[in-house]
Amino acid sequence: MAVEEPDYTVISQSEDFELRRYDPQLVAQTLVTGDQKDASNKGFKVLADFIFGNNTAPTGGSGKISMTAPVKMQPSQEIAMTAPVNMQQTDGKWRVRFVMPSQYTMQTLPKPNNPEVEIIEVPAQTYGVIKFSGFTGSSKVDDKTEELRTWMQSKNLTPTGDPELARYDTPWTLPFLRRNEVMIRYQ
Repeated sequence: MAVEEPDYTVISQSEDFELRRYDPQLVAQTLVTGDQKDASNKGFKVLADFIFGNNTAPTGGSGKISMTAPVKMQPSQEIAMTAPVNMQQTDGKWRVRFVMPSQYTMQTLPKPNNPEVEIIEVPAQTYGVIKFSGFTGSSKVDDKTEELRTWMQSKNLTPTGDPELARYDTPWTLPFLRRNEVMIRYQ
């Protein structure tokens, strides 16, 4: 069964690197603590609970929301959504996000019952992306982030956001078949 992914346009491509323009999106997000692995598990559970029915539909009752890919996470501070987020962890907090299916608007998306889940509208954005397979341990993600930063610098691109880790596959997918990305917004 195919899982919906956010719409984007590839501006340019070179080996494992791409420049992409993403359309606006609705996302459900939560802030969690712990190391990268623990935060990923905690955040996924909170957001999965929301999409699997711990919500209130606009017409009453609850509604199951289809899973989409990727699941995104980034180190974060709990600050205003319009401010940039620093890459360095503060108090071990991570922002974990699910992109909502494109059929929803802010008015039609069920509302989370859990106050730890926040729904936000993300405007159209442009990203530099590096694609890779395998596991997403901290060391590998750090290496891929540095590769992406170096590539973006060689293209004279100015980052305007912090790195985001995007994972597209289930935990039981064989590592060599996994699709992962590090993404950095730029102008």
